[in-house]
Amino acid sequence: MNRHARSRTTVYVAGALALLAAATGCTSGGDSGAASAALVPASGSPASGSPATAAPSRSAGPSASASPTGGPAAGDAAAWAKWHLTPLPPAPPAPADKPVKLARTGPVPVFSEVKTSDKVVFVTIDDGAEKDPKFVEMLTDLKVPVSMFLTRDIVKDNYGYFKPLQALGNHIHNHTVDHAQMSKVPPEKQKSEICDAQAALTQQYGTPPLLFRPPYGDGANTPALNTAVQQCGPRAVVLWRESMQIHDMQYQAADKKLRAGDIVLAHFRGPKDLKGETMTQMFGELLARIQEQGFAVARLEDYIEAPAA
Repeated sequence: MNRHARSRTTVYVAGALALLAAATGCTSGGDSGAASAALVPASGSPASGSPATAAPSRSAGPSASASPTGGPAAGDAAAWAKWHLTPLPPAPPAPADKPVKLARTGPVPVFSEVKTSDKVVFVTIDDGAEKDPKFVEMLTDLKVPVSMFLTRDIVKDNYGYFKPLQALGNHIHNHTVDHAQMSKVPPEKQKSEICDAQAALTQQYGTPPLLFRPPYGDGANTPALNTAVQQCGPRAVVLWRESMQIHDMQYQAADKKLRAGDIVLAHFRGPKDLKGETMTQMFGELLARIQEQGFAVARLEDYIEAPAA
């Protein structure tokens, strides 16, 4: 090995060790307190890219230090360095007593956050238009959990793209057939939008979607939509507290800060919709915004108790 190669290797190893030190030395702070078993109803989350609706005032929720080992986002420092990112704190173990408990029948809850004392947020990704192989590589490297809300007619040209993401432990949920604005269509159309997508996604991915997200968050709290969701199989309607734009997040909270248990919205989008930025660049910036505020990313489904069979 020549002198220049040795120099480059030394720089790389030193950088990786520095990132590893940052990861293991990062602890979450905040107020202490017991986790609540209740979930918080959504308050009309807006569409991504639309002006945020006024959110009810919230105090910062209690938080707990993340476990120093074993979290799903605790990828090794070299993997994070590959994507030019600082490692996130590792997520704590999944709670034994799930904060969100879903019933097998009856009206479904609507929520945009989960009551938890863990200093975690949950990342959800919608639609499925961008099918960038580099994004599969990124999630494989970083082991950051996401929940995918897929629109049938947007993904049907390549159902297979999402299967490696599913194999990483990421769940697939229902986001309608063709991204209809649900409050603008009659009840029977709402039902077909959800039921037909439910059938297709179940057939393709082997598991019935547990959760539903209406496009734009529209109609989430209406009786007609709740009835349609009940008829088609999902057992909750999931909205969001923050949405990722190209370089930054849109917050509903006036102080523009994450809270423990917040659900974050992103989309499968590429250069055409991101002003030349790739899916991996956008997702990297999303992770940087989360890392800057000291949060870990946990798997949403680990905080949800599905109905008994």
